[in-house]
Amino acid sequence: MPLLSAHPPHPARRVSRPSRLTVASLAAALVAALLVLLPSTAATAAPTLLSQGKPATASSSEGAGTPASAAVDGSNGTRWSSQFADPQWIQVDLGAAAQLSQVVLRWETAAAKAYRLELSTDGANWSTAYSTANGTGGVQTHDITGTARYVRVYGTQRTTGYGYSLWEFQVYGTGGTGPQLPGGGDLGPNVIVFDPSTPNIQAKLDEVFAQQESAQFGSGRYQFLFKPGTYNGLNAQIGFYTSISGLGLSPDDTTINGDVTVDAGWFGGNATQNFWRSAENLALNPVNGTDRWAVSQAAPFRRMHVKGGLNLAPSGYGWSSGGFIADSKIDGQVGNYSQQQWYTRDSSIGGWSNGVWNQVFSGTQGAPAQSFPEPRYTTLDTTPVSREKPFLYLDGSEYKVFVPAKRTNARGTSWGNGAPQGSSIPLSQFYVVKPGTTAATMNQALAQGLHLLFTPGVYHVDQTIQVNRADTVVLGLGLATIIPDNGVTAMKVGDVDGVKLAGFLVDAGQVNSPTLLEVGPAGTTTDHAANPTTVQDVFIRVGGAGAGKATVGMVINNHDTIVDHTWIWRADHGDGVGWETNRSDYGFRVNGDDVLATGLFVEHFNKYDVEWNGERGRTIFFQNEKAYDAPNQAAIQNGSIKGYAAYKVADSVNTHEGWGLGSYCYYNVDPTIRQDHGFQVPVKPGVKFHDILVVSLGGNGQYEHVINNTGAPTSGTSTIPSTVVSFP
Repeated sequence: MPLLSAHPPHPARRVSRPSRLTVASLAAALVAALLVLLPSTAATAAPTLLSQGKPATASSSEGAGTPASAAVDGSNGTRWSSQFADPQWIQVDLGAAAQLSQVVLRWETAAAKAYRLELSTDGANWSTAYSTANGTGGVQTHDITGTARYVRVYGTQRTTGYGYSLWEFQVYGTGGTGPQLPGGGDLGPNVIVFDPSTPNIQAKLDEVFAQQESAQFGSGRYQFLFKPGTYNGLNAQIGFYTSISGLGLSPDDTTINGDVTVDAGWFGGNATQNFWRSAENLALNPVNGTDRWAVSQAAPFRRMHVKGGLNLAPSGYGWSSGGFIADSKIDGQVGNYSQQQWYTRDSSIGGWSNGVWNQVFSGTQGAPAQSFPEPRYTTLDTTPVSREKPFLYLDGSEYKVFVPAKRTNARGTSWGNGAPQGSSIPLSQFYVVKPGTTAATMNQALAQGLHLLFTPGVYHVDQTIQVNRADTVVLGLGLATIIPDNGVTAMKVGDVDGVKLAGFLVDAGQVNSPTLLEVGPAGTTTDHAANPTTVQDVFIRVGGAGAGKATVGMVINNHDTIVDHTWIWRADHGDGVGWETNRSDYGFRVNGDDVLATGLFVEHFNKYDVEWNGERGRTIFFQNEKAYDAPNQAAIQNGSIKGYAAYKVADSVNTHEGWGLGSYCYYNVDPTIRQDHGFQVPVKPGVKFHDILVVSLGGNGQYEHVINNTGAPTSGTSTIPSTVVSFP
């Protein structure tokens, strides 16, 4: 985000896949639609991952680096492989007899064409639970029944001339050994719950705001939850690391006759540092008819109903630097005023005023017409694929998490026509993570089949949090913050369907991590289009709260992933900031195919901010600033190219598309630095960009072009964008 802005104050990829509009997919869609209409039934306990970390043996191994234990260690980066002969087997000892329900095999390229799944209670006598002579490799999920202590994969024919090779061999069921972690429980002291009869609500709101108003890099984390009902005369001022939410199934279940306010008095009327806060699932009747939400990055406004107008600028109409609205209804006009950029998705608005540099809308009723570059509005009628963020709500007196359904070509809110479509998960199926919880405990909970609900706090992890079960929800409250120690990756998601990550911050540790968040293992070929993983309001930070380092911030390997609002930030201010002090070369790297980013904010990385290697990627809205602190031209020289592009699409990519993308430079250490372009892409018919711009902030550095060698250079100190409406 610009500290000083100068505008006026007002690896291997799969081949192309065939069409997915098959009879089977249509049938599945019909079943899903029917299920929404059926009454809910009592939730049953999720199956437990029994095999992870248990003793494993095999008929052989290819070498010391691929032992049997590597297939049950929870990592998709290690594997067991056998010698190059038939037959071969691998087995796991669960420690005690268990009722089995499922086996998941994640094959490497060297897979089994013919194999059996065998069960035993004593390790000597085996029965067959499943067999095939037509195995296709990849990820194979087999539902089985039986009671066994030992489970074996017995291969009789290979797909290649190599041995058998498994990334992961996972056995699910109920039973086994070891204490079981409890689900559910209280939400801890920093989740503050109100109902309409609670006394002194305003005093509590004010107390937290006084603590958090200017605590940009503090350790305080808070979540306000309002039970359904009506609240009168409140002004909830929202500071750093503070979230406010209603506990109804619809925003209109919880009404505040008053305001939810973000302003910038703490920073002299400048809102460009109003980060890390959120408002969700409430209806507001603003006291003066218009609510004020003057924020910049990492401050989502989701699932809100404002029965009036919304002002996105601070009082005094000082600077502000961008934000995000989704699944919301604003009855009156949205006053953009000084917001340099903004993205609004799948919403309904009464109107929109002004646009500084880059205002993008998709699936938004009432959005201004497409008009880039003047006014600077980029408008898409629908959003291609979306799924709203999971949220906590009350069903009677029971806490549940609602998981909205996937939408295709969405327009307008998901909740405007009655009850939203989706499913509910009771809190009893979540492990409630509280400060002091170890990564080992989190992984044990995940292995048991529990979801994770992070309560507000700061969590140091000394091992990677492994999310390897399909449809797992990891939800943070109050901007819960995860810090990896000892150079580990904070969290990895397996090659599975439908994981939902939402509402937390990953903060780099002092020892360099190769990555901070990885979605999917490298080289995966699995199609997840029917049930994609979503990453929503998950923020990455390197430095600012102290020295931190990471080679790459976020890596997306799984195909079909939706990244819906993220801010990936190498800090330009705060503690532990310097060209090498908080070194991080790459912000956002996409290796998966068919990945969609809606609301992508990535800033200040030492080399490429975005690297896109997967096919058929799409980005709707991108905001970037190049690193302020480059010491000189040589420090950012990229071979013969001046500077690393903010957004780089690999030369091998044939199809890619982007709408409403902007890159800014503010080289305040050496203002003479020249940047060849903000965007670097292959020139191919399938690679298309719409409504893109570059800006030099006050003449601190300049761009030669917008995209490749196209687009006029920036010049002087006037902070006027150079634009390209369509490329090529």
